Amino acid sequence: MTKYNFITTWIIEAPREKVWSAIINYPTWPSWWKYVKSVIPVQESHRFTWTTPLLYQLAFDSQITRIEPPKLMELVAKGDVDGIGLWELESVETGTLVRYTWTVETTKLWMNILALLIRPLMEWNHNVIMQEGGEALARLLDAKLISAQAGNKF
Repeated sequence: MTKYNFITTWIIEAPREKVWSAIINYPTWPSWWKYVKSVIPVQESHRFTWTTPLLYQLAFDSQITRIEPPKLMELVAKGDVDGIGLWELESVETGTLVRYTWTVETTKLWMNILALLIRPLMEWNHNVIMQEGGEALARLLDAKLISAQAGNKF
Protein backbone atom coordinates (compact mmCIF):
# COMPACT_ATOMS: atom_id res chain seq x y z
CA MET A 1 0.00 0.00 0.00
CA THR A 2 1.15 3.53 -0.76
CA LYS A 3 0.76 6.13 1.97
CA TYR A 4 -0.36 9.72 1.38
CA ASN A 5 -0.65 12.54 3.88
CA PHE A 6 -2.52 15.55 2.52
CA ILE A 7 -3.18 18.80 4.35
CA THR A 8 -5.69 21.30 2.99
CA THR A 9 -6.53 24.69 4.49
CA TRP A 10 -9.32 27.01 3.53
CA ILE A 11 -10.20 30.38 4.99
CA ILE A 12 -13.86 31.11 4.41
CA GLU A 13 -15.48 34.43 5.20
CA ALA A 14 -18.28 32.88 7.27
CA PRO A 15 -18.90 32.09 10.95
CA ARG A 16 -17.48 28.80 12.21
CA GLU A 17 -20.93 27.46 13.15
CA LYS A 18 -22.19 27.99 9.60
CA VAL A 19 -19.14 26.26 8.08
CA TRP A 20 -19.44 23.43 10.61
CA SER A 21 -23.08 22.90 9.74
CA ALA A 22 -22.21 22.36 6.07
CA ILE A 23 -19.27 20.04 6.78
CA ILE A 24 -21.03 17.88 9.36
CA ASN A 25 -23.97 17.46 6.97
CA TYR A 26 -21.87 15.31 4.63
CA PRO A 27 -24.86 13.42 3.11
CA THR A 28 -25.59 16.71 1.27
CA TRP A 29 -22.08 17.06 -0.15
CA PRO A 30 -23.04 15.61 -3.56
CA SER A 31 -25.45 18.51 -4.05
CA TRP A 32 -22.69 21.12 -3.86
CA TRP A 33 -19.26 19.41 -4.18
CA LYS A 34 -18.97 18.20 -7.77
CA TYR A 35 -16.45 15.43 -7.09
CA VAL A 36 -18.62 13.75 -4.44
CA LYS A 37 -20.77 11.38 -6.47
CA SER A 38 -22.71 9.86 -3.56
CA VAL A 39 -22.88 9.44 0.21
CA ILE A 40 -24.99 6.45 1.25
CA PRO A 41 -25.68 5.26 4.82
CA VAL A 42 -24.25 1.77 5.45
CA GLN A 43 -24.88 0.37 8.94
CA GLU A 44 -22.93 2.67 11.31
CA SER A 45 -21.00 4.45 8.56
CA HIS A 46 -21.47 6.17 5.21
CA ARG A 47 -20.17 4.98 1.85
CA PHE A 48 -18.57 7.84 -0.06
CA THR A 49 -18.04 7.56 -3.80
CA TRP A 50 -15.81 10.22 -5.33
CA THR A 51 -15.14 11.02 -8.96
CA THR A 52 -11.83 12.62 -9.88
CA PRO A 53 -10.25 14.89 -12.47
CA LEU A 54 -8.25 11.83 -13.59
CA LEU A 55 -11.52 10.03 -14.43
CA TYR A 56 -11.36 7.19 -11.92
CA GLN A 57 -13.57 6.69 -8.87
CA LEU A 58 -12.78 5.98 -5.25
CA ALA A 59 -15.24 4.43 -2.80
CA PHE A 60 -14.78 3.96 0.92
CA ASP A 61 -16.84 3.61 4.07
CA SER A 62 -16.30 6.40 6.56
CA GLN A 63 -17.27 6.46 10.22
CA ILE A 64 -16.95 9.29 12.74
CA THR A 65 -14.56 8.31 15.53
CA ARG A 66 -14.36 11.64 17.35
CA ILE A 67 -16.44 14.79 17.26
CA GLU A 68 -16.20 18.10 19.11
CA PRO A 69 -18.77 20.51 17.59
CA PRO A 70 -18.16 23.00 16.08
CA LYS A 71 -14.42 22.53 15.88
CA LEU A 72 -13.36 18.94 15.17
CA MET A 73 -14.52 15.80 13.37
CA GLU A 74 -12.31 12.75 12.91
CA LEU A 75 -13.25 9.90 10.58
CA VAL A 76 -11.83 6.51 9.75
CA ALA A 77 -12.03 5.35 6.12
CA LYS A 78 -11.92 1.79 4.77
CA GLY A 79 -12.20 0.78 1.13
CA ASP A 80 -10.25 1.93 -1.93
CA VAL A 81 -8.27 3.98 0.59
CA ASP A 82 -7.78 3.18 4.28
CA GLY A 83 -6.92 5.84 6.80
CA ILE A 84 -8.01 8.82 8.83
CA GLY A 85 -9.53 12.18 7.94
CA LEU A 86 -9.50 15.06 10.41
CA TRP A 87 -11.57 18.24 9.98
CA GLU A 88 -10.52 21.13 12.26
CA LEU A 89 -12.32 24.48 12.29
CA GLU A 90 -11.01 27.60 13.98
CA SER A 91 -12.55 31.06 14.20
CA VAL A 92 -10.19 33.69 12.81
CA GLU A 93 -10.53 37.42 12.26
CA THR A 94 -11.66 36.99 8.64
CA GLY A 95 -14.06 34.08 9.24
CA THR A 96 -13.21 30.40 9.62
CA LEU A 97 -9.98 28.53 9.07
CA VAL A 98 -10.74 24.98 7.92
CA ARG A 99 -7.92 22.45 8.06
CA TYR A 100 -8.41 18.98 6.63
CA THR A 101 -5.75 16.33 7.15
CA TRP A 102 -6.19 13.14 5.10
CA THR A 103 -3.74 10.36 5.95
CA VAL A 104 -4.49 7.30 3.84
CA GLU A 105 -3.04 4.28 2.10
CA THR A 106 -4.27 3.17 -1.30
CA THR A 107 -5.64 -0.36 -1.50
CA LYS A 108 -6.36 -0.60 -5.24
CA LEU A 109 -3.77 -2.84 -6.89
CA TRP A 110 -3.21 -0.59 -9.91
CA MET A 111 -2.57 2.44 -7.67
CA ASN A 112 0.03 0.56 -5.66
CA ILE A 113 1.77 -0.94 -8.70
CA LEU A 114 2.02 2.45 -10.42
CA ALA A 115 2.64 4.49 -7.25
CA LEU A 116 6.19 5.59 -8.06
CA LEU A 117 5.19 6.77 -11.53
CA ILE A 118 1.86 8.40 -10.76
CA ARG A 119 2.33 9.82 -7.27
CA PRO A 120 2.63 13.42 -8.54
CA LEU A 121 -0.58 12.94 -10.54
CA MET A 122 -2.38 11.52 -7.50
CA GLU A 123 -1.28 14.50 -5.42
CA TRP A 124 -2.39 16.95 -8.12
CA ASN A 125 -5.71 15.09 -8.37
CA HIS A 126 -6.35 15.39 -4.62
CA ASN A 127 -5.41 19.06 -4.60
CA VAL A 128 -7.83 19.86 -7.46
CA ILE A 129 -10.65 18.06 -5.63
CA MET A 130 -9.98 19.99 -2.43
CA GLN A 131 -9.63 23.36 -4.20
CA GLU A 132 -13.01 22.80 -5.83
CA GLY A 133 -14.43 21.76 -2.45
CA GLY A 134 -13.36 25.03 -0.85
CA GLU A 135 -14.82 27.05 -3.70
CA ALA A 136 -18.06 25.05 -3.60
CA LEU A 137 -18.40 25.39 0.17
CA ALA A 138 -17.94 29.15 -0.08
CA ARG A 139 -20.63 29.31 -2.80
CA LEU A 140 -22.97 27.20 -0.67
CA LEU A 141 -22.52 29.58 2.25
CA ASP A 142 -22.73 32.65 0.02
CA ALA A 143 -19.32 33.57 1.37
CA LYS A 144 -15.90 34.43 0.03
CA LEU A 145 -13.11 31.85 -0.13
CA ILE A 146 -10.27 34.03 1.11
CA SER A 147 -7.55 31.40 0.87
CA ALA A 148 -7.17 27.79 -0.23
CA GLN A 149 -3.98 25.79 0.09
CA ALA A 150 -3.40 22.11 -0.45
CA GLY A 151 -0.19 20.29 0.13
CA ASN A 152 1.43 17.00 0.91
CA LYS A 153 3.30 16.08 4.05
CA PHE A 154 5.47 12.99 4.07
